[in-house]
Amino acid sequence: MSESNSTADPVKQPATNWATYKRLLAYVKPFWLAFSLAVVGNVIYAAASTGMAAAMEYVITALENPTDENRIQLTLLIVAVFAFRGVGTFMSQYFISYVGRNVINALRKQVFDRLLNLPSRYFDENASGRLVSKLTFNVEQVAEATTNAVTITLREGLTILGLLGFMIYTNWKLTLVFVAVGPLIALVVSYASKRFRKISKRIQGSMGDITHVASESISGYRVVRTFGGEHYERDRFRKVSEKNLQQSLKMASTQAISIPIIQVLVAIAIAALVWTMLAPEIRGEMSTGQLVAFITAATTMAKPIRQVTSVHAKIQKGVAAAHDVFGTMDEEPEHDPGTYAPERVDGNIEFDNVCFRYRDQLEDVLKGITLSIPAGQSVALVGRSGSGKSTMVSLLPRFYEYTGGDIRLDGHSLKDFSLEALRAQIALVTQNVVLFNDTIAANIAYGALRHHSREQIIDAATKAHAMEFIERMPEGLDTMIGDNGVMLSGGQRQRLAIARALLKDAPVLILDEATSALDTESERHIQEAMDIVMQGRTTLIIAHRLSTIEKADRILVMDGGMIIESGRHEELLAKGGAYAQLHQMQFSEQA
Repeated sequence: MSESNSTADPVKQPATNWATYKRLLAYVKPFWLAFSLAVVGNVIYAAASTGMAAAMEYVITALENPTDENRIQLTLLIVAVFAFRGVGTFMSQYFISYVGRNVINALRKQVFDRLLNLPSRYFDENASGRLVSKLTFNVEQVAEATTNAVTITLREGLTILGLLGFMIYTNWKLTLVFVAVGPLIALVVSYASKRFRKISKRIQGSMGDITHVASESISGYRVVRTFGGEHYERDRFRKVSEKNLQQSLKMASTQAISIPIIQVLVAIAIAALVWTMLAPEIRGEMSTGQLVAFITAATTMAKPIRQVTSVHAKIQKGVAAAHDVFGTMDEEPEHDPGTYAPERVDGNIEFDNVCFRYRDQLEDVLKGITLSIPAGQSVALVGRSGSGKSTMVSLLPRFYEYTGGDIRLDGHSLKDFSLEALRAQIALVTQNVVLFNDTIAANIAYGALRHHSREQIIDAATKAHAMEFIERMPEGLDTMIGDNGVMLSGGQRQRLAIARALLKDAPVLILDEATSALDTESERHIQEAMDIVMQGRTTLIIAHRLSTIEKADRILVMDGGMIIESGRHEELLAKGGAYAQLHQMQFSEQA
């Protein structure tokens, strides 16, 4: 069993922020044309902004010498500069958004694909709400880093370079005075970005908590209301929401403090510039127009500097989110080295000294299970809760990898099979039936069963005694059954799960407490259906109600991860051991 850490803990991330950002930018490659057009748009915008500052020299000249020609030229110049900048703005914003949304789409699909291939233990260790938050909130944060952040950095960065180039060209000595505050601005940005990154990780964690608490309360609303849990859930949600608020306010305060500090530093630079400009030896031969253009360029630069520094928050949010998203994408998928893929197995199952322990547990849950089940035999597993029954059947479809011994199907180790081929041989009906917000027909013919005809679906539903209630539904098989089949009773949901197993027609059948949710009459119907479905199939039945397994070919009594008794119903009763005691207890309870 793989022992790699499954939780995407940012602390243990080997990737640096730059490595993560580079990996993120690799997703931009397929959209290089749109990205190039966005860059062109940013260059146009920066050129127009620089042109506006440079144009101030002509404005002053026109004011000092107001001829008809100057009036027309100045008017056209203003319109042309703003139109030029408008084209640049559209190109940069639209094309970078196009790239960003496509990157998000690609990332989201990859994360979801990886979630579908991760081992069962990953889902045991990570709350579903947190995983949903990765797909929604965290991936959106990545969008900020790849769209708005890149747009602003490119657009305003190029504008700063353009204005700086114009200032150096006009008077390099004065430009040095302005640039002197650069290192101070860099210090402020560096401190703020570290803080943004740290807070962003906390915000993502708290968003995961919000999604988790909300989804639990919404899906379990009946339990919440019946047991008066509204107050508790309200408090629980308020705590995680308040935590999110605190972190968001810390983020806002860091941003709110860093921007004015940078603005003051820029203002000091401009003030120093004005003071220095008034010295004749520095001013040199500059005309009034050139001086105004120079000072306009310096003051115009204040906004892009502020924008570039404020975008750091978005980049850090995106990088922190990307760490988390890539952490999930880098998780080891289910181990699937097997290549054996038979069309259909006979169903001979052998457990050879099988041991299993869950991660981080000191003691084995299963201890040296040795068992042979011939094809077509029905074997029932009984015993107290925690005796290892469900764990044992979970090893057959390889939801967990056994840690010792071997399990063979038709003489081939389960590890020789490809996971897809192995699971194609097994049908499963559990106590907790999973249904989807779709039609009854789609829930019976789910996944790989979609190709079955309407007649085959009706046949399976009839054998499972499900057609009785399906025919009473407003749209029959085409009735939508709501989230996890909320419109159906427990017994009806169970019968749909049995119909699904019947339709699959797999040689190995696992029934995990399959009749637990049924009333006596439904159970009688299901028992008849079970007798049909079990014919010619190797069946493992986990049951608490011993009355449902009296006809099983063999009954195994489990305790403490070991098989302590084995035999038919009558044999085990005659023995007077653990099974007889369990039977006596249930019999007296029913009496």
